[in-house]
Amino acid sequence: MSTLKRLQKKINIDFTNEKILLQAITHKSFDSNNNYENLEFLGDRVLGLVVSKKLYELYPNEKVGSLDKKLASLVNKNKCLEVGNSLNLKEFVITGNSRTRKNIIENKIISDCCESIIGAIYIDKGFEVSKSYILKLWKNLLNDAETTFVDAKTQLQEYSLKNFKILPIYKLVSNTGPRHKPNFKVGVKLKNSKYIYSIGSSKKNAEQSAAFELLKKIKQK
Repeated sequence: MSTLKRLQKKINIDFTNEKILLQAITHKSFDSNNNYENLEFLGDRVLGLVVSKKLYELYPNEKVGSLDKKLASLVNKNKCLEVGNSLNLKEFVITGNSRTRKNIIENKIISDCCESIIGAIYIDKGFEVSKSYILKLWKNLLNDAETTFVDAKTQLQEYSLKNFKILPIYKLVSNTGPRHKPNFKVGVKLKNSKYIYSIGSSKKNAEQSAAFELLKKIKQK
């Protein structure tokens, strides 16, 4: 069974135009012109719209600030990575390394592909199918969002103040990519830790992601 057939079986969607699905799993290191970047851009917006609407329906009396935090916690790169891993997307992604059989797939690529496949489904099947696909994959994550949510930066700040009496230290490492699709890399550390780095589509998202990763390390100790 071909890679595309296996992927369609995995996501339970048959594409009319398989070329769009092929594009959704192709990294720029394999094809600099026909890759997943534009589909990822689209998929990110479709994902945000679907989850935003669902949160609006689930929490009609919730304040905007709280809804915004819930949304950020559900559609960030870490959650897309989690969903991408649940689909075992590592098996399907095509990179430049695929040619040499050194198929080393970074977490960011898995996360990006999760969004690009959403974009591909939207192009090929329309909004309702992409909406059903997202709500099925995000069902458990949306259920978890019912618990009181405190964002990662706030949690890390509270931990740092309690244990060290100072705030966490953030630093912007880089801001790359085109204006319509920037890529921020941010580091964060505590008084007794090394910098932990993460990336995001905005400085705010990158800081949240870095704080989340540092909190994970703290909990593992």
